[in-house]
Amino acid sequence: MSLSVLLIDDDKSFCHVMSRRLQYHGFNVDVSFDSLSALEQQPVHYDVILLDMMIGSDNGIELIQPLIKRYTPDQLIVLTGYASVATTVEAIKRGADDYLAKPVSSQDIIKRLNGEAPTNLEQAQPLSPAQVEWEYIHRVLLENQGNISKTARELGMHRRTLQRKLAKKAP
Repeated sequence: MSLSVLLIDDDKSFCHVMSRRLQYHGFNVDVSFDSLSALEQQPVHYDVILLDMMIGSDNGIELIQPLIKRYTPDQLIVLTGYASVATTVEAIKRGADDYLAKPVSSQDIIKRLNGEAPTNLEQAQPLSPAQVEWEYIHRVLLENQGNISKTARELGMHRRTLQRKLAKKAP
């Protein structure tokens, strides 16, 4: 029995490679490149939904509940290049079953889909000061519902400084 997968990501090259790898390993894959087309797929049951956290200008976390209601997946996994503790907690609260930080190998995704733990789990290491700052900024931003001005005031920094920090990749 092969699992049906809905892959939602705006990175077309990632979707192309990932869907081919999944199909090679026996998965049935449907792909959506934006949130609107993801919600307009035929209302069938998907075993797994792989959801990118940032789909163009849309926040994938906002799609978790509508996707669960529409497709009733057994598993919903959020993929993101902007991992933080705050967004991880928010995704899980909204119904995601797992949360993987990009770059993630196709082998690790396939192992997760098959119910196995990935082989390259990193040993827990203390966070660097830059990582602690990143996590704190994103937690405060989440508490302020994404309001950058309010978050900057709360953090005691200029709004533009906060925007520059948010534009950088996670350390």
